[in-house]
Amino acid sequence: MLMLNNISAGYDGVDVLHDVSFTLKPGENVSIIGPNGCGKTTLLRAVAALIPFTGELEVSGRNIKKLTRADAAREIAMLSQITPVYFSLTVFETVMLGRYAHIPKGFLSRPRPIDYEKTEEALKTVHMQELKERELSTLSGGQLQRVFLAKALAQEPKIILLDEPTNHLDLSYQVELIKFLKEWSYAGSRNVIGVLHDINLALLLSDRILLMENGRAVMYEPGGLRANELGRVFNIDISEYMRGVVQRWEQVG
Repeated sequence: MLMLNNISAGYDGVDVLHDVSFTLKPGENVSIIGPNGCGKTTLLRAVAALIPFTGELEVSGRNIKKLTRADAAREIAMLSQITPVYFSLTVFETVMLGRYAHIPKGFLSRPRPIDYEKTEEALKTVHMQELKERELSTLSGGQLQRVFLAKALAQEPKIILLDEPTNHLDLSYQVELIKFLKEWSYAGSRNVIGVLHDINLALLLSDRILLMENGRAVMYEPGGLRANELGRVFNIDISEYMRGVVQRWEQVG
């Protein structure tokens, strides 16, 4: 479903991402981990075709550079960490924005009954239908993230990109969000690609882990991780740290 071959990208003519390659089959998820500044978010932005890049990137067998913006939006949606809200759209209006790629374009174009149905369906999925008339500025952080997830679901993409979506969320909602997206991908033979700082959440979400260092992919592992490689990249003995955490939890009454 997704193929990256030697993808490089950056800003102001300077590449921060270098020759990254990987493939994902339908229903397969990957988490991208690595130190700050290693190119994780740049990789997501390249996959979403939000920034120029070199190399080959195919979605559902099609070159993403040859897709219209609407066609690309039907393939890929992006869910980022919560940012301050400065506009006064309602919850329903925000989720309806996810339907723009599906609404026929024209002088009198407007949402169709199916677009309202899909918006209501997405709100129901994230348990926000009772708050659909509320303005975004009145919502909590967890409620906002549910709205943005509903917007992504209303878009009906084949791939959802996560850019630190769990930052500032309660632990229970972090786990709920990751589990939901994992089930969503498996049920529809879709993909989730997540940039996550929490390695435990990354393992919970993913079939594969992509470890990055200085803009390059240094490990792409199915299932597990190589602790020695993680330790080298993060400059910490991961195994010792995790064993210490487990010991602390064993002492919790």
